[in-house]
Amino acid sequence: MKKLIYTSALAVALGASACTVTDLQRTMDGVLAGTGVPVTQTEVAAGLKQALEVGISNGAGKASQTDGFYGNSLIRIPFPEDVRRVENTLRQVGLGGQVDKFILTLNRGAEDAAKSAVPIFVSAIKQMTIQDAWAILKGEKDAATNYLKRTTSQQLYDAFNPIMVKSLEKTNATKYYADLVTQYNKIPLVQKVNPDLDDYATQKAIDGLFTLVAEEELKIRENPVARTTELLRRVFSQQD
Repeated sequence: MKKLIYTSALAVALGASACTVTDLQRTMDGVLAGTGVPVTQTEVAAGLKQALEVGISNGAGKASQTDGFYGNSLIRIPFPEDVRRVENTLRQVGLGGQVDKFILTLNRGAEDAAKSAVPIFVSAIKQMTIQDAWAILKGEKDAATNYLKRTTSQQLYDAFNPIMVKSLEKTNATKYYADLVTQYNKIPLVQKVNPDLDDYATQKAIDGLFTLVAEEELKIRENPVARTTELLRRVFSQQD
């Protein structure tokens, strides 16, 4: 019954498409009055933002640790798929050790870059509207993560790419890859390759971060223990 009342209130509030945010606030507060629902839409928006900041901090923290990428099979960055033949051929000619070293340094670069990801995500969260918050709360279990993907992917890429490039250079991943490709291109009769390592590594690093953020979002939605503040407990109890 509580869910039915809550959902009905939400439908009434969002039904008037011409209303302003202020009107929507008054409508929701009025409809929810006396129903026993313990949160206002303003609290929902604040709670969602808080939940995302918790998830991002936890997710990025895990990713930035040693082996945060390399030791996690879900996000470990492999040899670029479109040039996998390079890896296979190099292993066949006895250069497997160098390939493994490259993959390790590639993931070390992602771990290093992840340290600077949180401010980028947090800045995007601040753009979330009250309507966005309601949609996320009542959406799929990865709705908040998908919201971030939808609204920040290009901005994140533009901001994250220079960081990733520097990280790859610092961990020598770019050099190792250039050496591997050079050696591969010297093999007779192979199709020469010249992939963009920076673009590949940047996108994979961002994808990995989103994977970890989605895990944290799921924990907060499904596990009351993961709701580390009173506001999170009040907001997410609405969907239990």
